[in-house]
Amino acid sequence: MALERGQSPALWAYVARAYWRRFGRRLAAGPAYRWRFSGRTPERILVAPPDLRLPDPQIADDIYHGRYPLAGQMIETGGASPFQVVGASREWQRSLHSFRWLRHMREAGTELASANARALATDWIAMYGGRITEPAWDPAVTARRIISWLQHSTVVLEGAEFAFYRSYLKSLAVQVRYLKFVARYMADGEELLRARIALTFAALSLPVPGSVLRSATRHLAEELDRQILPDGGHISRNPMALLELLADLLPLRQTYANQAEAPPAALMGAIDRMLPALRFFRHSDGGLARFNGMGPTIADRLAAILRHDDTAGAPLLHAPYSGYERLAMGGTTVIADTGIAPPFEVSHQAHAGCLSFELSSARQQYIVNSGVDAYGPDDYRPLARATAAHSTATINDTSSARFSFPPEVHRQIGTPLIGGPTKVPCERRDTADSQSFVASHNGYVARFGIFHERELTLSRSGSVLDGADRFFRQGGTPVRGDRDTVAIRFHIHPDTELYRDSADRFVLGGERSDFWVFSCEEVVPKIEESLFFAGIAGPRRARQIVLTFKPSEFGLVRWRFTRTQLANNA
Repeated sequence: MALERGQSPALWAYVARAYWRRFGRRLAAGPAYRWRFSGRTPERILVAPPDLRLPDPQIADDIYHGRYPLAGQMIETGGASPFQVVGASREWQRSLHSFRWLRHMREAGTELASANARALATDWIAMYGGRITEPAWDPAVTARRIISWLQHSTVVLEGAEFAFYRSYLKSLAVQVRYLKFVARYMADGEELLRARIALTFAALSLPVPGSVLRSATRHLAEELDRQILPDGGHISRNPMALLELLADLLPLRQTYANQAEAPPAALMGAIDRMLPALRFFRHSDGGLARFNGMGPTIADRLAAILRHDDTAGAPLLHAPYSGYERLAMGGTTVIADTGIAPPFEVSHQAHAGCLSFELSSARQQYIVNSGVDAYGPDDYRPLARATAAHSTATINDTSSARFSFPPEVHRQIGTPLIGGPTKVPCERRDTADSQSFVASHNGYVARFGIFHERELTLSRSGSVLDGADRFFRQGGTPVRGDRDTVAIRFHIHPDTELYRDSADRFVLGGERSDFWVFSCEEVVPKIEESLFFAGIAGPRRARQIVLTFKPSEFGLVRWRFTRTQLANNA
């Protein structure tokens, strides 16, 4: 395996941990260890935790008629069990085995929905209950299934015969023991934290000794303290991780209260930090900024989480631990990535988008990053993660980090982000009349010897965003020669129109939105095609403004977005 200079020791250590995890999971699935997961069957479920994920009774009706709209793919089973489907995508299978779709049947609230849920649970137990295989027993899928089986136990067990009741609880207990064993072999990140959440839900919802709950609570607290940063961000730097984890942590907090148990301080503190952090990433239209794996925002789902945010006032402007900056004045919001890449193990969705930004105003997004298509073809992922898919600068049409490897390497280590910026100094420069920051990164130094520095300044009225991009070598010396080419990209949201006004300036806007005029004195802007991956219905065609130049000719390029009225553009 070819590794970059300076990355080899850390990356080889990561590869070694990946082999160790694979060994542990195979061990858990082997006959010599399966006996560890047998044991006493709990007599009942003490409490069904709440579920904040939005239900849709129409999906319950679809499932009854053999249609399964999961993970962006609709599959019709023709009356057969969905667990016998061949040829479905891996994400569809993982979604099926997670049983999160039980919430739709709960919402339907009919005996028919309960009977259908029970029949599907019976199928799963018969086909997979005694056979530890993937994806059904993938630890991340198992954690989701445990949470779902507990949260929606009422709809599954309503009217159930005693034999099924015991079978359901027996399988649930086996899954809990399996997850407790295999959690030590899970990769770092969101899924490991969710496994700890699932085990804590189980300790609260099932009749277990007090020592089991204390142990689960301790492990949960340790993971929360490690994964949730002081400013409320997640170590993966993915805004979606906050939304997903809060959808589990808020019901967990309520379950502690329902059982008259004191929640750990780490849980309360993490939630209190994460909710403002989630608002930090929220644009004026209600969507979350697309950084490091974030795709489309489901507005109702976000609102359901933020209803639990009791903090008052505007969101924070500075998230130094997560590596982001926010400028918000006069109804305009700018959110920028000013952080280094996350650790290898939690960087499989991270993007090479250092110093990229997004701009929104009056419930409309104008400048964006391309985001990700969560359920689309894997071929799109490297394109979405590339620096060129972000509103920032590329040098020599190259990404500032590496995340694509040969197939034999990919099978061993996945797709971590490596070789990206290791230093991103950032300084806030707010005044009474503006909000501003300046940041730089060294992601291109190893290959081209060039630093990129960006300064963004938003006026007090929110009507002017000034930007300056500077390119220089070590010690601030100018770039010499003409071998290097810079492209500064501004990706335009597909719902935003782009045209030229009478003064031949580029104007961004729409029928019911503000209008923003782009200008640059040094370089003539051009329009190029783009792809917006984070559309709710999949990728969409879009456009981008591009400034292309030699850093040896223009070491500093200034540009501006000015909010104006339509009458000024006639």
